Amino acid sequence: MNGHEVARARPRGGLADKRQAILGGALAVFSRDGYTRASIDAISAEAGVSTRTIYNHFEDKGHLFQTVIQESTALVADAQIAIIASYLRKVTDLEEDLIEFGRALATPMSDYAEHFALVRQINAEVGHIPQEAIDAWQEAGPRRVLGELALRMRRLGEQGLLSVDDPDRAAVHFMLLVQGAVPFHHGIGATSEEEIEEIVTSGVRTFLHGYLP
Repeated sequence: MNGHEVARARPRGGLADKRQAILGGALAVFSRDGYTRASIDAISAEAGVSTRTIYNHFEDKGHLFQTVIQESTALVADAQIAIIASYLRKVTDLEEDLIEFGRALATPMSDYAEHFALVRQINAEVGHIPQEAIDAWQEAGPRRVLGELALRMRRLGEQGLLSVDDPDRAAVHFMLLVQGAVPFHHGIGATSEEEIEEIVTSGVRTFLHGYLP
């Protein structure tokens, strides 16, 4: 049973079980309907709990949404940080190692399809979502990942492999050129392995053109 199945499991009576059922149901509904159209009644039905139970755990839809996106993005960030640590722990061939890392980073994370569907919903209706939820999402996910990647960029600069004046900016540039350049990313469309390879290779070489000593 994967993490999503655990989160979607029907409550077994305990408060923790019911909370996880609510969060799993809410993730499914928010990722499908978005924040504005999602209703507590729909989340109640998806989670297999009463609306009263939802309000016993979360004060309103905004609080529930913030908790869902915060916890969901934290799991994805953990997985992405693990990829960074695995591929950039020791770099021996800069271009090849960065391409291999970029390929891993840009490959769709099928275990987190609902999370990325939720992110697309956020991007589509960002003006209607509480700012607190947007901030919580950014802090728990994207900013954590960029911060870890920036540390690795700084180390590559200290080793003389890259010319890095601003590690944070270098991390953003790498992500945009590699992960951000892959169209229909994370399950939106059918990007083939060959297409990902081509986009990642081009992105890494463009990055190195600007950052080689």
